[in-house]
Order: sequence, then structure tokens, then C-alpha cells
Amino acid sequence: MEWLTLSAFASAALIFCLRVADMSLDTLRVLSVMRGRRSTAWVFGFFQSTLFVIAFTHVLSNLDNPLNIVGYAAGFATGNVVGITLEGRLAFGFVNIRIISPRRGVKLAEALRAAGFAVTEVAGRGRDGTVDVLYCSARRRDIPKIETLIQSLDEGAFLVTEDVRSARRGFWRS
Repeated sequence: MEWLTLSAFASAALIFCLRVADMSLDTLRVLSVMRGRRSTAWVFGFFQSTLFVIAFTHVLSNLDNPLNIVGYAAGFATGNVVGITLEGRLAFGFVNIRIISPRRGVKLAEALRAAGFAVTEVAGRGRDGTVDVLYCSARRRDIPKIETLIQSLDEGAFLVTEDVRSARRGFWRS
């Protein structure tokens, strides 16, 4: 087993690291495309494809080392997870949070406004009678703060969070 050498493991580790970086950038690129962020998608795509070519060339030029294939596949899988984690931490973009509350809608709207968020209130009718439907548009990075605030005032509130591709005008918290 001549492929179980230090240089064979180093080669597989290099391929693994290249693929983690490549797939992390690819995940961020796809999410940028979905949000219409052309420049960001271009930058991520440029570096992602460069790393992909380097990793793939390294695997193909060393097919006698099965560890390279394992490093390639493991880097692919790990890179997806790392990319999703990074994107969640960067949290760029906007969301629309729809809050349905049968009892505390007015209080929720007041608290959200006091915290600096824009809220639109609409009267609705649910299965068990009237409800308040609140629409709160916010930056993705503010989701945890909004959810904590809602949970503290109305544990029974129903929330739906949707990504917003683009937003114009209106009130946006700085």
C-alpha cells in the first residue's frame, strides 16, 4: 500500500481544504444569485470556479491515490455545511415575517415598533375567530431579536418568515 504515505495524506488534505472552500463559496454564490446580488455572485463564482479547477486537476493528476477521491468527496460534503453556516452568520438580505396572533397582536405591533421595526397590522379571521395579522419587514440578521420579542409577549403567535428578493422604499431600521 504505497499510497499510505505522508505525502498521500497531505495531498488528500489539500484537496479536502480546496473543496471545502470551493463549496462554501458555491453555496454563498447560489444564495447571492437567488437574492439578485449580481456583483457578489460574480465574485463568489470567480473564486469558487478557480478553486474547483485546482482541486479537480489535482485529483485527476493523482488518480493512483484513493485518498484524493475521499478528500474530494468529504470536502464537497463539508463545504456545503460550512457554506450554509457562513451564510447564516452573514445573514445578508431581507425577510418578511408574518405574525398571526389571536389575542396579543396590538401589543406585539407596539413592542416591535418600539424596538425600531416597521409593522403593518391587518385584521383577519382564523378558525376560532378574529386574529391580528402583522407584517414585519426586516433584515435577516434581526430575525433572532424579533422572534425573541414575539415569543416573550405571545407564545401562541404563529410566525412565517419568507425571504425577500428585493425591497424598495418604506421604513428600514438602520
